Amino acid sequence: MSNSKMPNVNGIFYPKTTEELNIMFDNFNQHITKPKTNSRAVIVPHAGYIYSGNLAYNGINFLKPDIENIFIIAPAHKYYLEECIISDYDNFILPNGEIEQNKKITNELNEKFNIKINNKAFENEHAIEVQLPILNYIKKEKYKIIPILSGINDKEKVKEIISYYWQDKKNGFIISSDLSHFHKSDEARKIDFDTANLIENHNTDNFNPQRACGSVGICALADFAKENNFSLIRIDLYNSSDITHDKNSAVGYGAWFLVEKEKNKYIKENYSDFILETCKKSIELKGKYYPNEIDNIFNQLGACFVTLQKEGFLRGCIGSIIAYEPLINNLIKNAYNSAYKDPRFIPLEEKEINEVKIEISLLSTPKKMNFLNEDDLLNQITPFTDGIIIKDKNYQAVYLPSVWEQLPNKKLFLNSLKKKAGLNENHFSKTFEAYKFYVEKIK
Repeated sequence: MSNSKMPNVNGIFYPKTTEELNIMFDNFNQHITKPKTNSRAVIVPHAGYIYSGNLAYNGINFLKPDIENIFIIAPAHKYYLEECIISDYDNFILPNGEIEQNKKITNELNEKFNIKINNKAFENEHAIEVQLPILNYIKKEKYKIIPILSGINDKEKVKEIISYYWQDKKNGFIISSDLSHFHKSDEARKIDFDTANLIENHNTDNFNPQRACGSVGICALADFAKENNFSLIRIDLYNSSDITHDKNSAVGYGAWFLVEKEKNKYIKENYSDFILETCKKSIELKGKYYPNEIDNIFNQLGACFVTLQKEGFLRGCIGSIIAYEPLINNLIKNAYNSAYKDPRFIPLEEKEINEVKIEISLLSTPKKMNFLNEDDLLNQITPFTDGIIIKDKNYQAVYLPSVWEQLPNKKLFLNSLKKKAGLNENHFSKTFEAYKFYVEKIK
């Protein structure tokens, strides 16, 4: 006898009929971000379709089309859970079709990961169900689901599940979560922007569960990405006041997709021409330029250096060590400053604009190095790869990896960096700090 999960929020969170759903999805499809690459994991919201359906549709559209099994990891809104649970339904009934649950995998979760079966918690839950009509429309039912409701103490368990099942490329993951709840609109935007930065920098240690109702799944995916040197790329970020115009009580929504490489490598592969054009326009228009359209990845915090060369000689170089503003702003500002504000050179003349070569270095987040002495520090440095920052009290200096071309010896490189900081080249102290970073160069 079939054990089916009947819908419980159709007509409330989403339309009741296939016809109404198709009309809505056809409209959503006209406003999606076309993926430059598909993904096996996304974070999407789960509010009613009039609020966040377009964003959830956009995010799910980033999933690879050949995925056969989709894990949907969501919080429980009506049922207190300390640990993860699964269901043992045969299928989920929807207005636009049925979706089979992968019983083989859910049985394995029960046996291998000791995750209990509890259908009761799924009965009135919306966070999984609202994703299913979208999946049915996009994938035409050619897949199975593994629904998981996360417990408040199970981040490590969820990360373990993601890591284990990631090995099979037929598996994909949806993390279902809204962001901040019921703050004034401006406050919600600030909270959600901070939350987005935590997600994108894999900083789950400071991730308060009140930032997102699905924080367990989000943090598990972010930790998994950090361990594997993957990146979470923002699709969009907004809140309910953008729909309702109610500024007094807003709910935040965001969507991300996972790429299996460092963020800056992804940016270089997909946006080099855009970045070069942006920097050139900023120089031509003396910083008074902003592109008409940008992808949301450029609203993520980013740090860059812009270097100008003329006839093989340096003509200007200005940049940022730490990502403190959206990457698009940093590119525009540093391109302008390298041309007109580098104190070592006179401002670039108009006739020189087409004579200079532009090189952009996208910086990774600097990582503090732990060392016992200077020899230990030198042993940890990789020439031609590492950019290095040194600090000692009020003294600080940075060298990009390109400096290795002039100073290929590690000792000479470090001594020169000390002199640049205003220190004696023999200087070393207990307060001496060093950080390494990497760059992706676009030129």
